[in-house]
Amino acid sequence: MHSFDLAVIGLGALGSAALWQLSKSGKKVLGIDQFSPPHTMGSSHGETRITRLAVGEGADFVPLVMRSHEIWQEIKAMTGIQIMHQVGGLLMDSGGSAWSKHGSDGFFNRTVKFAGQMGIAHEVWDQNKLVSHFPEFNLEPSGIAYFEPSAGYLIPELAVKTQIQLAEKNNAIVKTHTKVLGIAPSNGGVSIHTNQGEFWAERVVLSTGAWVKDFLPPSHKTHFKICRQILHWLPIENGKFANGKMPVFMWGFGKGAEDFIYGFPSLDGRTVKVASESFRESKHPDTLSRDVSVEEQQHFIREKIAGRLNFVTPEVKESKVCIYTMTEDSYFVVDALPDFPEVIVASPCSGHGFKHSAGLGEAIAQQMTRGESSIDLTPFKWKGEEKVN
Repeated sequence: MHSFDLAVIGLGALGSAALWQLSKSGKKVLGIDQFSPPHTMGSSHGETRITRLAVGEGADFVPLVMRSHEIWQEIKAMTGIQIMHQVGGLLMDSGGSAWSKHGSDGFFNRTVKFAGQMGIAHEVWDQNKLVSHFPEFNLEPSGIAYFEPSAGYLIPELAVKTQIQLAEKNNAIVKTHTKVLGIAPSNGGVSIHTNQGEFWAERVVLSTGAWVKDFLPPSHKTHFKICRQILHWLPIENGKFANGKMPVFMWGFGKGAEDFIYGFPSLDGRTVKVASESFRESKHPDTLSRDVSVEEQQHFIREKIAGRLNFVTPEVKESKVCIYTMTEDSYFVVDALPDFPEVIVASPCSGHGFKHSAGLGEAIAQQMTRGESSIDLTPFKWKGEEKVN
């Protein structure tokens, strides 16, 4: 049995971040993944992820994303690798009834509120000003838009790959294609049973994303719901949605949880990536369909895109599937496994975790190596403090 001081199980967005940060401690660190990250089976793929500082999900998240932005810049300074592209970000509201997103009621107004409270540069536009800047959007006359210059997109696969490589430079051991079959208390630490042999660590970060329920007691499995998501790439007119000129965008157009789209500037000059969100529960990530039907593509065009985006051809060139791991209130879970304090469950989930992953990985590493973190993680306990924002 190979022994380590610290181990990270699952090397996606958070796992790769935690692995790198833990590797700075000088301790003997192990990273394990059942696939070969970056891969296309979980929640950390699909070309781009939105990042924004004024997160309407709640004030508890703002320090995490602010620190994450700093870390992406630090990585660029260290390596020359650019993970974050601050092209600006739009949040649009069609102007009907207030809508919620990621567990946050009145999401648009809360975003504007947090931007003001945190001193985040932003503007609020009416429909005329939005269209004058970005005619790609057919926002209703009653609509309103929030623009944040410091927002933008992250390259998820590059983030995962780079942080794993940085961890390996610090002598972390990485085991890929290694499926964890079980964990158990052992000699004051954790025994890790895998298809590639046995490992032991004093403490473990369990960052397995959609596979988290495989490691939880029955009483805690119900905290999480696995939801299949579909990303689409649509053809665009030449020069529209241009990278460097177009911001990332989010658009709430109704009261329903799925009355929402988000998208990105075109990275290839030919297509624009746009998606919605689905909250229909899937049983397990291993049995979740990775194929996208023509009917699903046509439904997306008909219900989400038609009448909203200009200069887009109403057809889908490509679709990909990824996964959300949802909690009931869309908050993260970062806390010890029940009756197993050597294992930290780390689930920055509910469809808004990637932007926070670098800062959260650092905070978890600090907590595990120093006993405390510079960012307060108590709001993310199983039974945390009352959230007042």
